[in-house]
Amino acid sequence: MTLSEHPPVPLSGPRFQTDPNELYRQIRREHGAVAPVVLDGGIPAWLVLGYRELHQVTSDPALFSRDSDLWNQWDAIPADWPLLPMIGRKQPSILYTVGERHRERAGVISAALEGIDPFLLKERAERFADELIDALCGKGSCDIIAEYAMLLPVRVLASVYGFADEQGPALVTAMNDMINGQEGALEGQRHLAESMFALLAAKAETPGDDVASRMLANTAGFTVEEIAQDLMVMMAAGHQPTADWIGNSLRLMLTDDRFAASLSGGRHSVGEAMNEVLWEDTPTQNVAGRWASRDTHLGGRRIGSGDLLLLGLAAANSDPHVRADAGRLTGGNNAYLSFGHGEHRCPFPAQEVAETIARTGIEVLLDRLPDVDLAVAGSALARRPSPWLRGLTALPVTYTPTPAIGALG
Repeated sequence: MTLSEHPPVPLSGPRFQTDPNELYRQIRREHGAVAPVVLDGGIPAWLVLGYRELHQVTSDPALFSRDSDLWNQWDAIPADWPLLPMIGRKQPSILYTVGERHRERAGVISAALEGIDPFLLKERAERFADELIDALCGKGSCDIIAEYAMLLPVRVLASVYGFADEQGPALVTAMNDMINGQEGALEGQRHLAESMFALLAAKAETPGDDVASRMLANTAGFTVEEIAQDLMVMMAAGHQPTADWIGNSLRLMLTDDRFAASLSGGRHSVGEAMNEVLWEDTPTQNVAGRWASRDTHLGGRRIGSGDLLLLGLAAANSDPHVRADAGRLTGGNNAYLSFGHGEHRCPFPAQEVAETIARTGIEVLLDRLPDVDLAVAGSALARRPSPWLRGLTALPVTYTPTPAIGALG
């Protein structure tokens, strides 16, 4: 059977939970660097698996546009399609803005994030991490994902964005439902939107030293709706992947002998583990997407005008054409595509915020629970059923019970 004779690949199913890297290798063998895939409801798209091809797509915003209005499948999309929160139409957010307007919006976001004091960010991350560990350190066992990783990023982000601390849990639930693209996705999107508009209304009355207030104060002329949409994007993109970065890094350190020394011998390998995860187990697997502005060719495929291309970040990171030594420690190699590429990649200040939260969260946990160990076999750990974000459903661990820091004070 030739490459062209293989059927399109459903972008769903248990293979994305068990061993997506093997799945991507199989897709590459059967289809090459650009593969036809099928989304929920039988909607066709292309998955770009090749590192070079993905670099080409993200480097040419004129040919491969972020403007979702170009999609040639809108007539086939029902109003309750579960992926609408991820592939929206006429959403006034930075995700779907192109050209000079996009560059202006990216500047507003970067300036607002650059206003975060890095020392204050780390202090808040440490404080929230200690509070979360205080709630579980005396038990001797816990689920790191549900009781720690899934709670920490949103608490820190909510604080620096301007939300009250108690709003965090509901935002976590809403964003997880929205990002997973399953039942409850649209309800999660509505809750997040309502929360953002309420936050902006409050900050318009009483500005503070926070991201929302700085975006409102910017004189670039963006509407409240545009700012709310961008805050939604920033919150979703900043929370879930960072939570998965924490969980995936801790899983690696608890299951891989190369990192075992770090659990008792210091922090030197925390950064190595986090870097390794961005190459081998990146929290963001696939991203939707780009739309071809005209007929073209990519990776030996004919791409039609208006076709949707999904960015296969995880597959590109393991492309054998650029990773002949895959499996070795990646060290300081930061050429991964886990944050995207091109003018629509994750802004650098946002990457710094995510790295600070994730690294602080891991280091505080290892400091507070130095003998933490897996409570189950590594092979028993399960992933969420999502082709988009890759994270654990649970990471059960055991440790020696210790007193809470708050109790000691």
